[in-house]
Amino acid sequence: MSVRGGVLNFDPLRASATRLAAALRQGDLTAPDLVDAHIERVNQVNPLLNAMVVDRFQAARAQAQVAQRRLDGKTGQGQDDLPPFLGVPCTIKEFFAVKGMPQTGGVLALKDHIADQDAPVVARLKAAGFIPLGVSNAPEGGLWMETTNLVYGRTNNPWDLSRTSGGSSGGEAALVAAGASPVGLGSDIGGSIRIPAAMCGVVGHKPGSGLVPNTGQFPGIMDGTNAFLSTGPLVRRVEDLWPLLKILAGPDGVDIHCKDATLIDPATVDLSALDVIPLPTNGRVPVDDCMRIAVQQAAAALQDRGARLRELRLDRLRHGVEIWSAMLAEASSKPYSEILGQGHKISVIAELLRSAMGRPRHSLDALIVTAGAALTDLAPGLRRRFLLEGQALRDQLDQLLAGNVVLLHPPYSRPAPKHRGAWTTPFHFGYTAIFNVMQCAVTVVPTGLDSRGLPVTVQVIARQGADHLTIAAAAAIEDALGGWQMAEPRPLAHSQTWGRTQVDRIVDGGKPEPSP
Repeated sequence: MSVRGGVLNFDPLRASATRLAAALRQGDLTAPDLVDAHIERVNQVNPLLNAMVVDRFQAARAQAQVAQRRLDGKTGQGQDDLPPFLGVPCTIKEFFAVKGMPQTGGVLALKDHIADQDAPVVARLKAAGFIPLGVSNAPEGGLWMETTNLVYGRTNNPWDLSRTSGGSSGGEAALVAAGASPVGLGSDIGGSIRIPAAMCGVVGHKPGSGLVPNTGQFPGIMDGTNAFLSTGPLVRRVEDLWPLLKILAGPDGVDIHCKDATLIDPATVDLSALDVIPLPTNGRVPVDDCMRIAVQQAAAALQDRGARLRELRLDRLRHGVEIWSAMLAEASSKPYSEILGQGHKISVIAELLRSAMGRPRHSLDALIVTAGAALTDLAPGLRRRFLLEGQALRDQLDQLLAGNVVLLHPPYSRPAPKHRGAWTTPFHFGYTAIFNVMQCAVTVVPTGLDSRGLPVTVQVIARQGADHLTIAAAAAIEDALGGWQMAEPRPLAHSQTWGRTQVDRIVDGGKPEPSP
């Protein structure tokens, strides 16, 4: 990359957004060069990842030129009135409305839908100076943790193309992990920021419920589930979380669950006054040794900073999936079948028959999840039982997490599984999902790589409204253990990406070739 005044002393593809913004203000690099470097990286890795599904490179380059003119027109203290991230590129999950870009939610029937305005959170990122490079892939309807759909195909993990990038913000996590984007915007109702962050080895933050508005996000249902849905960032470094949270947070006048809140700077957190409770397992789903070790390493890192370790069991965590399912169903005004059918219930059996005849309208993953949700709805007695269990757990956590307390917990049972491998362990996402309905603030931070070279991470969990605690603790863990490392995707003998040619065949009514 060409830079002003000589050689840049850091790699922009490995730097935090905060450091990139500072370098732009100091004149060490230019916005056009920075945007071009990330576009070049997208072009290098995306044929292997299929993570960015629609780009806006031409518009991004034009916006970078405008940003640079604004930077050139200000020096020293005169820069104080400039947007804080002026000229820094970012990427956006395709679920969010970005004016002029597709917003399909991975649903084939919406493949031609174009957003006519920005979602509030997208508008806030733009107002802060960020330049979106494009939109990223997600599972159909956001209904599973494998990022694949019939509109764009499957996304691969940049550490191993034969493995999943997680979901539903799997495209964002893959781009950030591979150095193609310093900041991604994702959303999380059952782990959809944290699971991809964990599987791709990036920093992900699920804000405490009600801090950031969800308006303008697919499927656009403003019902009780928005109390459990969180919009948040995926980034390279923990230092970006606090400035991003300040940009994204606050009511928009539409999402009734988003309220004014007092934001506390993580820099004010005294780690010596922090109580840390390691929970290496939920008591039901066993975890790989590397996940258990990650919790131990994170706890030791915080203890070295003066934090107090406490031992405790939370037996109700073992029912995380059932509690999450019951509370989500109770809050929802629409079943999954209507989300996929755009207001009209689909017949899962009929859609499976269409798929068998080579004329699919929905991904197999989405149909399986929809069928499972329908079966759950047939057991109202079980729902009542787990609603009560959920309330009891919420009361327990409210008492336990009062004050300066964080939990350390695996975000999943293991590092990224092979494509479709998550179906062999369908209840393991309970490690993240339970904290959505508990409305907690959660940060995922990398702790290293396992023996196969796959990322390992840990969740840092605090009460609703205590995002500053999870971010401060995650920063200390990152400092001790190294944090994010940039993935270098390597081609496989047989590509794992379902390309546009095959998707076009589906759209046109033809039968797709088998996926590897």
